[in-house]
Amino acid sequence: MKWTKKGLIYKAEGKFGFDFSHCHKPTPFLLDEETIRLYFGVRDRNNKTRTTFIDLNKNNLKDIKYIHNRPVLDLGKIGTFDDSGAQVCSVVRNSNEVYLYYIGWNTSTTVPSRNALGLARSVDNGFSFERVFEGPILERYQNEPYHIGASDIIKLGSEWRMWYNSGQGFKFVNGKPEYTLYIKYASSHNGIDWIRHNINCIVPLDEHEIIGRPSVILHKGKYMMWYSRRSIMDFRTDKNASYRAGYAESSDGIEWQRKDKEVGINIADTNGVWDSEMLAYPYVIEINGTLTMFYNGNGFGESGVGYAILT
Repeated sequence: MKWTKKGLIYKAEGKFGFDFSHCHKPTPFLLDEETIRLYFGVRDRNNKTRTTFIDLNKNNLKDIKYIHNRPVLDLGKIGTFDDSGAQVCSVVRNSNEVYLYYIGWNTSTTVPSRNALGLARSVDNGFSFERVFEGPILERYQNEPYHIGASDIIKLGSEWRMWYNSGQGFKFVNGKPEYTLYIKYASSHNGIDWIRHNINCIVPLDEHEIIGRPSVILHKGKYMMWYSRRSIMDFRTDKNASYRAGYAESSDGIEWQRKDKEVGINIADTNGVWDSEMLAYPYVIEINGTLTMFYNGNGFGESGVGYAILT
């Protein structure tokens, strides 16, 4: 597998006030035959994340057709699970509606944050969204007491399938708690009520590896998953310990074989460019018959979002 990088698409710079920085966790959605709508999370000056989007020419992804000037998903009400952040992670068309799954953030006094998975619904083809519930659809519970994070959902006929980040506890690094994460599996008949099967799909290779946001497609009868991987140590400051893309394959979407050496994409060789330190949160869809990867670069998306195509 080899990816050809096509460069930076967009960087948030505070043009509309709420989008001070970052294009966090890019999530593409096939809007129509001419348009890819790219959702992502942007941070305000208080470091709180809201979801917005840009529209791209499907036949030339460097051609930005439209930049949305307000959040499609704002912060939740004070005291709810998403009052400190509402960040997209997966978008699915469901008949005449569009479902947007997002990570809700709460600040915490003991660990970096508390997270859960929320759901918003659109009836205007993904231009605006309303929360389905003020509470989460996937939260910590007796078998997963630490963290529920980034998820990817696909709909196959009447079956909904989810791969999601589950926290496996915290480790102290330089006196501060850091997440440890697996990717687990859940299923649903309606995209709202989920059965968690307590199946570990992707687990760390060692005690220092952190496995992040999954992206899953069913392509030519084979499940393919991309995800983030990094060290728990010094990943914010040491590019050799920071974000890279990982890759795995499966025949059933449940038992996976890791093939990280075949991922075919890495950080840029030239220092100082937008993705020379990190390659984070890869998300893959098929566009015009070609597998296309959107991803974040340096600073967890602070340097913007770009893309690559499979060659």
